[in-house]
Amino acid sequence: MLLSFYYPPDLCAGSFRCSALVKALQEALPELEIDILTTQPNRYRESSASAPALEITGNVRVFRLTLPEHDSGMHDQGLAFIAYARQGLRAIRSEGPYDAVFATSSRLMTASFATLVSRRLDLPLYLDIRDLFADTMTDVLPRWMATAFAPVIRALERWTFQSAGRINVVSEGFADYVRQVAPSTELRNFTNGIDDEFLSASPGRRPRNADAPPLIVYAGNVGEGQGLHRIIPEVARRLGDRVRFRVIGHGGRIQQLRAQVGDVTANVELLPPVPRAELHSHYADADILFLHLNDYPAFRKVLPSKIFEYAATGRPIAAGVAGYSAQFIREHVENAQVFPPCDVDGMIEAIEILSDSSAPVDRSPFLERYARRRITTAMAHDVAQFVHSNH
Repeated sequence: MLLSFYYPPDLCAGSFRCSALVKALQEALPELEIDILTTQPNRYRESSASAPALEITGNVRVFRLTLPEHDSGMHDQGLAFIAYARQGLRAIRSEGPYDAVFATSSRLMTASFATLVSRRLDLPLYLDIRDLFADTMTDVLPRWMATAFAPVIRALERWTFQSAGRINVVSEGFADYVRQVAPSTELRNFTNGIDDEFLSASPGRRPRNADAPPLIVYAGNVGEGQGLHRIIPEVARRLGDRVRFRVIGHGGRIQQLRAQVGDVTANVELLPPVPRAELHSHYADADILFLHLNDYPAFRKVLPSKIFEYAATGRPIAAGVAGYSAQFIREHVENAQVFPPCDVDGMIEAIEILSDSSAPVDRSPFLERYARRRITTAMAHDVAQFVHSNH
């Protein structure tokens, strides 16, 4: 049994990661039967696609549960997850038997639900942790809310991590934290990676009028965690017609960002999420690709999946990140400028440096090392070994 709140055709990192792992498991173990418990596409209301409630492909069955309509707020997300868990428990009762439970999770709830399932069915549990929710929560939530809920969330996290037989963390920056919470649990580090479509179809550089200002493209979630509202409006005002921004995505802070750039719309373009295939066209337009995380201590441990996708294009990258992400980019990604999160002066300086180096660079060693297929193949074998050793 594999649990993931997001699965294709949803558009997000968790969906892409889960589908890549399923494909790798099928290739490594053709006889393996996999039941995937996920949801109807819901990552972005504006770009939700329809998908069958039950999809069967070979030995893989995908059960998509229906959620109430929701936006990106915590209240809505909480109600959506409750619906997922309730329907999931009913679905699990009528299926199986299973040999193990695997879950990929960013907000802890999917991992905790998988823990409940594994305990009810007395099955070994393998967790793929893409974010540290309890750690992040204390930074992102209002102080009163974080104070009220932190003890409960941390207790839930401790129960979840300690119940797992094996945990994979996508960022090495998570490792020390997880070891402190669950010192006896086996730990792995299979990172995010670059999908085949970006490895094989790196966008060509479209010619740009020499007099046109550089185009800076951001593609991804627009939420509190990304903090775009704290930097793009001011940079756009300061630079004026010397730069253009294109933001592709949606999230909990999109309305605030839209309001704050209302007086600089001439050089800031806001577009809804697009299918991954269309991103190639936007990347081909870009002079600089932009990555940003809000200035919270918890984000110093993360390693955003967008780094890998951006790097595959060969484009210059301006990254407002700190901690492990900054270290990773400086060590592994050529032609990238790192500056502190929410640092307007730092971003302006990065833009000025990168504007003179808009030609794509060859990042072949990085692409080979972090090809998603290679990483997920290794992870699939690790999952298979875990299942067999506990069977």
